[in-house]
Amino acid sequence: MKFLRMTLVAALRALRRNKMRSALTILGIVIGVAAVITTVGLGQGASEAVQSQIRSLGTNLLVVVPGTRTRGGAHSGWGGASTLSVMDARALEREATGIRAVSYIRRGSAQVLYGNSNWRTTIQATTPSYLDVSDSAMAQGDFFDERDMKNGARVAVLGGTLVGQLFEVGEDPIGAVLRIKEASFRVIGVLESKGGSSFGSDRDDLLLVPFTTGERRILGATLPGVVEQIIVSARTETSAHEASLEIEDILRQRHRIRPDQENDFTVHSQEEIANTMGSVTRILSSVLMGVASISLLVGGIGIMNILLVSVIERTREIGIRMAVGAKGSHILVQFLVEAMILSMIGGIIGIILGLVGTQVIAHFAEIPFVFSPGAIVGAVLFSGSVGIFFGFYPARKASNLDPIASLRYE
Repeated sequence: MKFLRMTLVAALRALRRNKMRSALTILGIVIGVAAVITTVGLGQGASEAVQSQIRSLGTNLLVVVPGTRTRGGAHSGWGGASTLSVMDARALEREATGIRAVSYIRRGSAQVLYGNSNWRTTIQATTPSYLDVSDSAMAQGDFFDERDMKNGARVAVLGGTLVGQLFEVGEDPIGAVLRIKEASFRVIGVLESKGGSSFGSDRDDLLLVPFTTGERRILGATLPGVVEQIIVSARTETSAHEASLEIEDILRQRHRIRPDQENDFTVHSQEEIANTMGSVTRILSSVLMGVASISLLVGGIGIMNILLVSVIERTREIGIRMAVGAKGSHILVQFLVEAMILSMIGGIIGIILGLVGTQVIAHFAEIPFVFSPGAIVGAVLFSGSVGIFFGFYPARKASNLDPIASLRYE
């Protein structure tokens, strides 16, 4: 114990002799550890943001899109004609027992005019049940109903972004008349804000109209009744998988698909999407952490370089210590302790800077700040290991010096 205390004191004294050199050596470790902590924190925060957005849609949500999952090794179905129809959606609503609600969607884009303002936005033609299936809510006014669907009423529900682009601050959009492709639409409601998605799109930049109105007045249809998506809400989260199988059976029968043929549609679950996105963010985080770890290796090389210089500068001192009874193992431990002190101080400062940097970047990027104890412990252990690994060669070289030659060294 006394030997370790004396070794620690001697190591600190040796490092204080060259404060600037020690500080610059520590800086390499600081940058490396801070980069690793920041990368891990931001990766976990981004993953949490993606998972949160997917969960906000409901884990019992199922999305049916046209096209088989794989065709020639690639996903297909979005480039050609849709294989889904309004009648398919109604059949699911009528026959599927594990389904709570069904809606269907067609999308397009168009310029929306109001007074002297105009904005190009996403037009989404859908059904009154969309509000329930998509777990959306109204901030103002009402959603369109079955009567509006039946009559092809020219009514619209706006997203918050579109409201901000077309109306003055404080102006009530309810009752306003908009122009879309030479047709007039009366605003009857505004959706609650959902914010941006993880893919960079604005989920509030949209305008909803009854499906029949959108098909006739805005989007057009070569074949009436064709839809781009059918969205389904299972009765419970645990029954989503069973509901997915039920949907597949019903649609295969309706589309007259033989047992040896692939589906001409794909059923996606929120759990599947969440798992896929989680895998992508984990892989990306691992790659970025590997890149950030390179700076730790650079810092370790800096420690080795400084200790090699220190061995040369202190050759005579080493010879004197050996002449008065110090063993090679004592000299080895001395230099290893110096290397570990440099790396551990750098690791602690790097952790602090990494946490602060992660919190600042997460704030501006609008993603959750995730505190990862595992990453911190790993960074401390790794920085200590860097000190031992890169400090061993200079320490070994110092311990193997010949006492007689060292005493004669000038």
